[in-house]
Amino acid sequence: MEDSMINVLKKYGQDHLLRFFDEMNMRQKEKILSQLREVNWQELDILIHTYVTNMPETIIPPDIKPAPYFPAEPDNDDRKELYRTARRRGVELLRKGKVAALTVAGGQGTRLGYDGPKGTFQITPVKEKTLFQYFAEKIIRTGRKYDCPMHWFIMTSKANDSQTREFFQKNNFFGIKPFFVHFFAQGTMPAIGMDGKVLLETKESLCLSPNGHGGTLLALKLSGSIAQMRQLGIEYISYFQVDNPLVSVADPLFIGLHFMEKSDMSGRMLAKTGPFEKLGNFCLVNGRFNIIEYSDMPRDLAEMREADGRLRFISGSPAIHMISVDFVEHLTEGDKLNLPWHRAEKKVPCIDEKGNPVKPEKANAVKLETFIFDALPLARKAMILEAKREDEFSPVKNPDGVDSVVSCKAMMIDKDARRLEKAGVKIPRNDKGAPDCVIELSPLAYLDDEDISAAAAARPFKVPERGEKVYFGDL
Repeated sequence: MEDSMINVLKKYGQDHLLRFFDEMNMRQKEKILSQLREVNWQELDILIHTYVTNMPETIIPPDIKPAPYFPAEPDNDDRKELYRTARRRGVELLRKGKVAALTVAGGQGTRLGYDGPKGTFQITPVKEKTLFQYFAEKIIRTGRKYDCPMHWFIMTSKANDSQTREFFQKNNFFGIKPFFVHFFAQGTMPAIGMDGKVLLETKESLCLSPNGHGGTLLALKLSGSIAQMRQLGIEYISYFQVDNPLVSVADPLFIGLHFMEKSDMSGRMLAKTGPFEKLGNFCLVNGRFNIIEYSDMPRDLAEMREADGRLRFISGSPAIHMISVDFVEHLTEGDKLNLPWHRAEKKVPCIDEKGNPVKPEKANAVKLETFIFDALPLARKAMILEAKREDEFSPVKNPDGVDSVVSCKAMMIDKDARRLEKAGVKIPRNDKGAPDCVIELSPLAYLDDEDISAAAAARPFKVPERGEKVYFGDL
């Protein structure tokens, strides 16, 4: 077997990867051969010549327009009626089991100073529930509310797959029957040196990294998850990332509009806080939806404003999508992902030609990734719905500062405080207008405003005191 692999590697100038083969024991030999077999060397060779040894040019289309979107709140009577109908359609689809949740959870908590899968990080402000538990409780309540348990697909990575599965088993799947939870692992791509040579992490292992969140689509196909969705009657996927606990796991309005607009892929948008906020820009190019990365957006367009002072290109992408199962199958025909690749220069620890470890001080390699938003222009029909940032988006990426544990907890408290105030509960606030208490609502009992209003009508909520920590618990 190794002879045939050596011939393949020689053909593509990568035979250095078996330089240490004769030194290895049987286990080590099988490990590297297994990794080498998983690589499509013909495709990788094309990618190396396109994205590594040649620097791809970022071409910004000449005619970029702001993407149209549905506003978060209906702005006329026709739209009010449309939203009412869409919500009913979304509820019907949830009741029929046509919608599954999909959480992208391949990341580690390294940037948070946490050793483990990011989904196992504790985030809620009172009970310190993990991200996974918080989502699980939302999914359980969604199933109870619409009389149909919801299936949950969780994309792990090879680095955290076993840890994630063990975490769920240890915690009894947080009350979800295991039948309704489906794990699948994201694919990987080798890291490539600037000279086009694939790097070795150790003598018996390639330097591998996740192939980008666009790889979610191919992983769904190759893992058998799409076939499983078909068997279960699932037609629509509610896609979100594990580090955003504020997100609605299955918003009936979003689901219903996606259905009614016959959209292949839909996205939520946020009104950007400034022209250079690090969110992709929803744009319209040649009549098709695109996302142009904040780093690629021409400065003059990014700063362009309307007469009322609003940014012209106001729509930022928080990576919240509805995706039709039919569309995923279309994009992964032939078990290949028909999306463009992106080049990222990184510092990648590796070994040199003598097997000595190398810890680079500057970028020494290219990682190739696909991005899920590149599927948008391939959709026959796409749709964008505005989301209120304070209700739907607070990513946990840093220990403190912007998009951090600190900012996320503050937004979780503020969201729950506002929800209680809508139900008539008096919340103490400080002189800056922020809640002067720590509040946490259990998603198992209070998924949405409707749940809170019903609970308040049945029995008044306890009014928090200043400085108090209050958990409004499970029914």
